[in-house]
Amino acid sequence: MSLIKHHEKVETNVLVLTLGIFLTVIIGGIVEIVPLFSIESTIEKVQGVRPYTPLEQAGRDIYIREGCYNCHSQMVRPFRDEVERYGHYSLAAESKYDHPFQWGSKRTGPDLARVGGKYSNEWHTRHLINPRSVVPESIMPGYPHLMRELNYDDIGARLATLRVVGVPYTDEQITNAKALLEAQATDGLDEVLEQFPKARSGNLDGNPEKITEMDALVAYLQVLGTMVDFAEFDPAAANAYR
Repeated sequence: MSLIKHHEKVETNVLVLTLGIFLTVIIGGIVEIVPLFSIESTIEKVQGVRPYTPLEQAGRDIYIREGCYNCHSQMVRPFRDEVERYGHYSLAAESKYDHPFQWGSKRTGPDLARVGGKYSNEWHTRHLINPRSVVPESIMPGYPHLMRELNYDDIGARLATLRVVGVPYTDEQITNAKALLEAQATDGLDEVLEQFPKARSGNLDGNPEKITEMDALVAYLQVLGTMVDFAEFDPAAANAYR
């Protein structure tokens, strides 16, 4: 009974209640923040993670513009059911160049963190134009307007802006951004692969006559989850780095 009485005093006294909340927030903050000073980095040291190519970055911008994140997350949580369905759980390092990240909190559709290489370019194009042509039960809207020509005049400026927030694009990559984008969207992949391993190319939307927004979005989807070779990934070594 005495505990109940004291609890009532706290709830009915504004000053005491405010002080209690203030102390709780301070203690909770200390418990969460102080341990971070004892580790070198909160991101694993993982081989293979790289910045997006100019074409992939353009596709990512379209992905965000179209609101794809409202229905698709990009984070496989470390739970058995998710790993069995989607693949290896997501690593912090995989999102270190994402501004903003696309982890998401809702899955009307499946998670896309490991969708790269799972389907062909043609499948992605058909799915985006008319989802029910490949997934009859889909409730996703179609995006046929993505077959319009891609505007990439400012792609160099976009890469330069990302460099300001920590994405390690070189001066050469920023200067040649348009040429790299065009090379990946056509048949000049060798030059792109030298700087951006595992990039996908070759008429991504099936239309060789022009570079479209579909080319960019498919390029972005096809790289998701493919940068890290999980057959060689050593969790113990990654945690030792931290």
